[in-house]
Amino acid sequence: MHLLATASDMIDRAEVLARLRVPLVVHITAGALGLISGYVALYAAKGGTVHRKGGMVFVYAMVTMAVFGAVIALAEGERATLIAACLAAYLVITGLSTLRPATVQSWRFDAGALLVGFAIAVASLAFARGALLNPTSSGSPDAVGLGVFGTVALLASIGDVRRLRAHGSRGIPRLRRHLWRMSFGLFIAAFSFFLGQAQVFPTFMRIPALLALPVVLVLGTMVYWLWRVRKRLASGAVHVKSLEHSLG
Repeated sequence: MHLLATASDMIDRAEVLARLRVPLVVHITAGALGLISGYVALYAAKGGTVHRKGGMVFVYAMVTMAVFGAVIALAEGERATLIAACLAAYLVITGLSTLRPATVQSWRFDAGALLVGFAIAVASLAFARGALLNPTSSGSPDAVGLGVFGTVALLASIGDVRRLRAHGSRGIPRLRRHLWRMSFGLFIAAFSFFLGQAQVFPTFMRIPALLALPVVLVLGTMVYWLWRVRKRLASGAVHVKSLEHSLG
């Protein structure tokens, strides 16, 4: 009976994947483009043409990847993947909007973004609690991931509240907001590919430390840039406006 149930599940999954062939192709293509452009923008000279254009390609690719990823996750009932897709899109969109001048329209956009971020946080933490309490759940990995996503979304929502109260972000908060949101969006994509889809790599490459390296590099680079912004501004070596221009 167990073998029959397993075979039935495999057939059902194959049928779902067949119906989602086009969304899956778009999702994979956009994800690959997002990873390439994201790493280019992350390591290119800040403020340069490569950084700016790479960053825009990254945002569009990430949003496309997230939309189609969410569709696939809904069809397959993958809550963690759905939350990851929504969070990635929310972070890169708000990370980009941080660079826009503060206007009435941007205030309304930020208010809407706050609601989206808070909804992601609530849903993610609720799903995490359900995964921990449900004894038939596939386990703790989803609960841990959902808990992390929920915490990040909650912190981002708090940042949205501060931005609304200050009528926009300026100086150091503006730079930090842009840096960490864009970087964490890339982190989600990198983690999902290099560690979440490790089976697509050749056997000789399926070394956890090797696959984790590009993921850790994203977080390490994010921390470096946040530290560099703080250090250079604290030392008075550069004016806030010049740093905003170089990172924008």
